[in-house]
Amino acid sequence: MRQNCFFVQSSLLTPHYLLLITSPLLLFYPNPMPYLLTSTLLFLAAIVIIYWIHNQYHLDIVVEPATPPTASPLISICIPARNEENNIRACVLSAFGQDYPNIEVIVLDDRSTDSTLTRLNEIAVHDSRLLPIFGEELPAGWAGKPHALFQASAAAHGEWLCFIDADTFLAPNAISACYAKALETHADMFTTMNKQILGSFWEKVVMPLVMTALSVGFSPRKVNDPNNRDAIANGQFILIRRAVYDAIGGHEKVKDQIVEDKAISEQVKWNGHRLVVADGSQVIRTRMYTDLPSMWEGWTKNIYLGLRDHPAMLLLGAFGATLSLIAALLLPLWTLLGINWLFNGGETLAVAVIVESLLVWGWLLYFRARVAHGMNISAWYALTTPLGAGVFAAMMLTSAWKVLSGQGVTWRGRKYHSK
Repeated sequence: MRQNCFFVQSSLLTPHYLLLITSPLLLFYPNPMPYLLTSTLLFLAAIVIIYWIHNQYHLDIVVEPATPPTASPLISICIPARNEENNIRACVLSAFGQDYPNIEVIVLDDRSTDSTLTRLNEIAVHDSRLLPIFGEELPAGWAGKPHALFQASAAAHGEWLCFIDADTFLAPNAISACYAKALETHADMFTTMNKQILGSFWEKVVMPLVMTALSVGFSPRKVNDPNNRDAIANGQFILIRRAVYDAIGGHEKVKDQIVEDKAISEQVKWNGHRLVVADGSQVIRTRMYTDLPSMWEGWTKNIYLGLRDHPAMLLLGAFGATLSLIAALLLPLWTLLGINWLFNGGETLAVAVIVESLLVWGWLLYFRARVAHGMNISAWYALTTPLGAGVFAAMMLTSAWKVLSGQGVTWRGRKYHSK
């Protein structure tokens, strides 16, 4: 899924880029009609592409608030935490605040170098239900998060395991609602797409574009189709039957996978078990990043891993990112070029180009405003689309360079290199 992001950005902005290449030529050719025709064709293509990009996400299964079930098997909530001092308290307290009557909460401190363990111990002093586990040294051949989840699951006793990230916060009825929906859909593994909390300016600029890109990168309907091999999971929230988890070999089976959520979803589905992805935004919230540096580190890592695992896409990704970056920087000039042509004798044809540019702008901003509204931020952030696309393209280029140069990426203090 992550490796598809550059296709989205390139597809979204390339028509604008090509129009900018052709528009200046209108000033120097006595017969500009062919260039107007080219502009019109690109205008039509942009309208279709923008519409297509923003209508690919069909998450038909929706988790709605539900009362605690009558039959309540033990559910073990397993939280891996590495350098999560800013999130861990709220995450753990939200887990303890569930109305589901039969849970245990296991927090695995993955050898944090900040005050994560201290904050866990502070919680444990006031709530005996929490026993923080200090993780073991990372063995050879293991990636960090699979090893943390492996240790947490080994300490769990539940019939169901619930893996949540430390930056994820549960509404009081989240476990009840997700468990009910898992039973309703006959899921063996149930995962959700959650409401994203966006606080800083850069989160609101970049994250909506990234989430749109990711929505094109996978089809929930295909994931939920037992006859289709497409499999994906969101590690922010995974609910899985313990018997199924053990049958597929647990996280030990995917011990070397950085994108362990996708890897374990493939093990579940490809071994004949029922995988379900649902909209969990009504009961689960996540704050992935808090500023531009953390977002840069996180998404650069994600894109890097996608390119690293699919080398054939590396050059195409770099090329697409380059076009996206150029387009993002020049897109705001499209209308200005038409106006410049109008003042230099362009007359009716110049007006046509201006109208086309404004219609595409309006069409794009309409859809970006809808995305902003869906993510609970001001619709005015639609105007930052070129800026966000430029930042994302820069992340793409940086990741491509790190793959080519063999530099690798750093995440949570650990270094990951090309295979």
